[in-house]
Amino acid sequence: MNSLFIKNMVCNRCIMVVSDILSRQHLKARKITLGEVELEHPLADGDKETLAASLEAVGFELIDDKKSRIIEKIKNIIIRLVHEQDSDTKFTLSEVLASELHHDYNYLSNLFSAVEGTTIEKYFIAQRIERVKELLVYDELSLSEIAFRLNYSSVAYLSNQFKKVTGLTPSHFKSIKENKRQPLDGI
Repeated sequence: MNSLFIKNMVCNRCIMVVSDILSRQHLKARKITLGEVELEHPLADGDKETLAASLEAVGFELIDDKKSRIIEKIKNIIIRLVHEQDSDTKFTLSEVLASELHHDYNYLSNLFSAVEGTTIEKYFIAQRIERVKELLVYDELSLSEIAFRLNYSSVAYLSNQFKKVTGLTPSHFKSIKENKRQPLDGI
């Protein structure tokens, strides 16, 4: 398999940047997804170092070890679930991760906690809160619609979790009009 795993590749713009880097280095990708590139042909020895340097210049990092690849896949699945999910889709995070990564959830959870210093659940909550912030800043949906879209059981639960994480109520956050959001790879 000619797969490369790339740290900090967390959005569609990241995919475009990586695609451009590959193109400039005359490397053809069969498939590019968040955190992973499948090349048509294996990398030559010197190409890997050149690619790594080009990726690092724009804030990405090639991942070589298995555990780091699993951690990056967990993060990318969570980001995908939070930012691209359909509000009608009900899921259990542990089931999704175990199913997609073909590992027991306890193994994934322990690995993530050991390496990242936080739990998968806290990372998931942080991503959800960043998504709530984004939707509040856009000012196109009510808090009730945001709660529904992000599968919160109620507006009160969303508000409590938001205040616990940010120290602000959603309405106060919305009224501040300052940039309080964080980049996804900074969470």
